Amino acid sequence: MTWSGRHFGRAIHHTSRITAYEFPRYFQDSMIRGAFRSYCHDHYFEAREGNTVMKDVVRFAAPYGVLGRVVERLALERHMRRLLERRNLHVKRTAESQLYGKYLTG
Repeated sequence: MTWSGRHFGRAIHHTSRITAYEFPRYFQDSMIRGAFRSYCHDHYFEAREGNTVMKDVVRFAAPYGVLGRVVERLALERHMRRLLERRNLHVKRTAESQLYGKYLTG
């Protein structure tokens, strides 16, 4: 999967591959090309009281050595958390509406 967007004023292109999969509880995507030195995203799903609870675990490292680690701490961690929160809210709203059908294939 490849996505593009603007972050910190730069055009970013990110390509990930599904690297682990345990239907219906888990999958992992890992960056194969993009702006990070490394990026791995685990998605966990659990049925709870008739609902699906999703948990994200993201591990990433910025490029540029020590400078990259400083940027991670000062801005990137918070930016990534907010990005995932917004994305997850969109996924939730879509899944709970009639719009989910347009994302199904097969």
